[in-house]
Parts: sequence; structure tokens; C-alpha cells
Amino acid sequence: MTDTISLHWIDWTIIITYIAFSLGVGIYFSKRASSSTEEYFLSGRSLPWWIVGTSMVATTFAADTPLAITEFVRGPGIWQNWFWWNMVLGSILSIFLFSRLWRRAEVLTDNELLEIRYSGKPAAFLRAFKASYFAILYNFIVMGWVINAMASIISVMLNMDKWTAVWICVVIALVYAILSGFWGVVVTDLVQFMIAMFGSIALAIIAVNAVGGMEPLLAKLSSLLGTDAVNENTLKFIPPAPDAGVTTSVFWESPFSKFMIFITVMWWSNHSTDGGGYIIQRMSSAKNERHALLATLWFNIAHYSLRVWPWIIVAVVSIVLFPIIPEAYSDLGVKAGYPLVMNSLLGPGMKGILIVSFLAAFMSTIDTHLNWGSSYMINDIYKRFFKPNESERHYVFVGKIFTVVLMILAAFTAMKMQSISKAWEFIFSMGAGIGLVLILRWFWWRINAWSEITALATSIIITISLEILAWSQTIAAGKPYELFGSSPVLFGISLQVHHKLMIIVPLAIIAWVTATFLTEPESEETLTAFYKRVQPGGWWAPISQGFEHTMQPLTQGFFIQWIAGVLMIYGLTFGIGNLIFLNYSYAVILFGAAGIGFYLIWNRSLSKLD
Repeated sequence: MTDTISLHWIDWTIIITYIAFSLGVGIYFSKRASSSTEEYFLSGRSLPWWIVGTSMVATTFAADTPLAITEFVRGPGIWQNWFWWNMVLGSILSIFLFSRLWRRAEVLTDNELLEIRYSGKPAAFLRAFKASYFAILYNFIVMGWVINAMASIISVMLNMDKWTAVWICVVIALVYAILSGFWGVVVTDLVQFMIAMFGSIALAIIAVNAVGGMEPLLAKLSSLLGTDAVNENTLKFIPPAPDAGVTTSVFWESPFSKFMIFITVMWWSNHSTDGGGYIIQRMSSAKNERHALLATLWFNIAHYSLRVWPWIIVAVVSIVLFPIIPEAYSDLGVKAGYPLVMNSLLGPGMKGILIVSFLAAFMSTIDTHLNWGSSYMINDIYKRFFKPNESERHYVFVGKIFTVVLMILAAFTAMKMQSISKAWEFIFSMGAGIGLVLILRWFWWRINAWSEITALATSIIITISLEILAWSQTIAAGKPYELFGSSPVLFGISLQVHHKLMIIVPLAIIAWVTATFLTEPESEETLTAFYKRVQPGGWWAPISQGFEHTMQPLTQGFFIQWIAGVLMIYGLTFGIGNLIFLNYSYAVILFGAAGIGFYLIWNRSLSKLD
């Protein structure tokens, strides 16, 4: 069952046809995309909600995602997905607040906002620093884990050396990304999303049927792991609370404490609280506020509620089919379970479709990060600080050069990466302390550039220090160090991501609040211009007194919208999950909650949008 099966000519035909289609779209849009930076990076701000929203979903659906989900399910259990499920609480902010605010701001990149909201040398420094940080360090880590995941799939499916697979993935992605610009990105994202979802759902159905159906799957899982382990860990949507009377250290290391920190701290403290760079790029590309809001709503439904369950199903099946990962794939870890299921169950044609679905997911993410990262380097660094008066075609050309550099850095990062989920955790830690500032800068006049600089610097310094500690401890133990492959030990506790959050977030808040009140507020001129531009509402009394609003302040009635959004997304997500695992009564209740949430959203928001 673990032997590699050679691809049939049908599979190769499907793969080559897809690659040719993607390159064809890139060539078709190359002339239009190269005409200006706004066309190359934002498609002229003319996109409808269904293209924008689907592009958001496709971008966040990469080859790494099913593999990371497999690591979660085969490790702690389904509940570990709260590592990203908690983000629903913050994503609702993006639906009803930030999608509209970013569209009002009309910026090419989110970093451009920094010199609109703030002023002077601190604002210019912050813009340059964040652009460099996200375009290079953050971006090539993200692309690195995506390339790593795709290479893992290729190496299993084609029996190929993993590093050969890495460079094949790099060449394909690079050629396509340079040609396409944002027009090619969003158009191909539509096709890529449909292919990727079809492949994921088809594999899930085939996998469940291979073990006899859902009831036999659950029975085999219980027999293999034990009923208690299945019910309390593997299939648990929320981890069990520790017994009463446990010590503080035991509670601190328990799965339940991780869950509690995720839902109480993580969702508002991270670097993407107000949307995140490539999501903001798509908000800014929408036709108007209505299309930006609808796009973000569709993204949240598809991202959190719809696409995760096929991956979870395959991960669960992989436990039954491959309780122990074969020695030949041990270097890939438990994430190899997903491609092993693909390889063992799929015949000619379907194998090609599944490989294409992963290739589509891979390309939709890579082309976005290359385009987005390049937009930072061009708009926020090169054009802003070095060559402000060049032609638009010049900027697009230099942007393509940056694209090549970013891809090479990402490829070398991929070669050093061991755990995809650990890389995820590192990225979250790097921006763990800045989220509250990103929210408040829209709604509180007192936030200044030093607030944001201090919050980000604190998060970065602590996170890198902890990774250095992990490196030194690994070397001291005589073990080889793998990037993001181990956790630092502090006071006898192996620091997981939730432990890091409880160190980073409080220290970052103390640091940026102190910096805010020790430095001068932004000038009245800067604050007035910003408020006039976006009209957010909130705590702007010194600026907004006597101001005649021409746009709706978005804070009015927001709390009900937020509650409704949470009900709808979580109700739909866990309603589907309970339906899949045969818990019909819970499914009915949760679908009812989702329906109530949708009604409130329609009544309070959607029906009132022009």
C-alpha cells in the first residue's frame, strides 16, 4: 500500500493541461498587468465580490494546509484546529469594519496607510520596516512552508528526492507569477479554488468508502486508539477540561489551557487582526465597500466552515490506514499521512486530478505572496525612498526582479524547514503583540507611530530570542537543529505557542501603552486628514467634534453584527462537523444558530448596503 504508483498518461495529460492553462492566463494578462502598478497589484480596483472573496479563499488554501491539518488531527486531535478557528472572532471584525475601512482608505498596500495615519520620520521608518519585514522575513517563511508542503506531496507521489521537488515547484511558480500580475492571480484563483475543492472532497469520499463508510471508520479508530482517546482527543472539537484540583503547572500544560488562550487572547492580538496584508490587498481591489464586505463574508464562510472538513476526514482515515508512517517517509513526519492516502487509494485520472488540486492550491498561494511581497518592495520601499519619479512600467519591471529574489529566499527556507505547523506558530508569535494596536489605530486618536513600532519590535525580539534559546538548547543536547523543529524549555516547561502568547502579548501591551503616553500624539492636521478620509467612528472626540460625516461611522450597531457573525460561522462550521461524524442532534442545533446569525446579518447590515 505504501509503494509509489507510476502516473498514468491520463494523469500526466491532466497535469500538463493545467500548467499550460495557468501559463496561458498569465500570458493573456501580462500586457494589461504591466501597464501600471495599480493594474499589476490591484487589478485597477474594479473586481466584483465573488472574484475577490474566492481569491481570498484560494490564497489561504495552499498545499501546506491539508498537511498541517493532518499534523493537528494525528497529533493532539481535531480540537487543535482552534489554532486557526479562533481567528473567526477577529475575522468578523474584517467583515463589518475593516473591509469597508480599507476600501475607503484607497491605498495600494496596507503599509501605505502608515504615512496617512501617522506622520514624520517615525511613520516613514515604520513603513519601511514593516514592508521589509513582511515582504522578506515573513513572506519567505510562509512561502517556504508552502513549497515544503508541495515538495512533500511530490516526493511521495512521484518517488522523487524532496529537494529536487522543491526546485521544480519553484520554477513553475516563478514563471507563472512573473507573467501574471494581480489580474492573473485572481482569475486563476477562481479555477484553482474549484479544482482544489473538487479534489479535496473527492479524496475524502474515496477515503471514507475505502474503510467501509463513516460508522466502520469510527469503529476502527476506536479499536486502534481506544474509545477514550478517540472521544477525548482525536475527534473532540473542544479539548476536555482538566479535573478539578489539578496543579497550576498541570493546567498550564493542558490542552484546555491552550484552547482558552486561543479564544481569549490569540484572535485579537495577532498581526492580521485588521485583515492581514494579502487579504487587505483584495479588499482594496474590490469595486466598492459593498463588494469588499460581501467578498470578506464569502471568504469567512468558505475558509472556516466549508473547506476544512474534507481534510479532517482524510487525516482521520490516514490514522486507520497508516497508524505508523512507513520508514521511507519518516523524514516527512505525520503529515505524510495525507499524501500516503492519496497514493494508496487513487487510480489513473483521479491521481492526476488530486495532484493538480494540490498544484492549484500551491500556485494560488505562491503567486499571491510573490505579488503581495513585491508590492511592498516597490510601493513602500523602492518608490517611496529610492526612485519616486520613475515610470509605471519601470516599477512593474523592478517588481518582477524582486519576485525572483523572494522566490529564491523562500526555496532555501523550505529546504531548512521540518515542521509546517511549527512554522505557523513562529509566524503567529512574531506578530502576537501588535493586534490591539492595529485595531485601535482606526478608532482611537491617541495611537501614534511609536505605539505600533514598539508593539511590533517587542513581539519580534521576544520570538527570535525564544527561537535562539531553542537552538542553543538543542545544540547543547547534542542534537541537530532544524528550523522551527523544537520548542524552547523555560522553567521546566516546553513552551508551545500558547505559552509564548502569554509572554509576548502582556509585555507588548505594557511596552506600547507606555510608549504611547511617553510620546507626542500625531499632529492635528494628520489626524483630521485621516478621519476625513475613512470616517471610522470610535474615540475621536478631539478631532470629530463638529465634523459633518459624509459616510456611515462603522462602529454604530457593530456588537450585534459581531455576535451574529460568530453565530453564523461557528454554527455552520461545527454543524457540518457534527453532521459528518453522525451527531445529528448537535448538527440541527448548530445549523439553527447559523440561521439566526445569517438573519441578523442580513437584517442589520447586508440589506442596508447600497
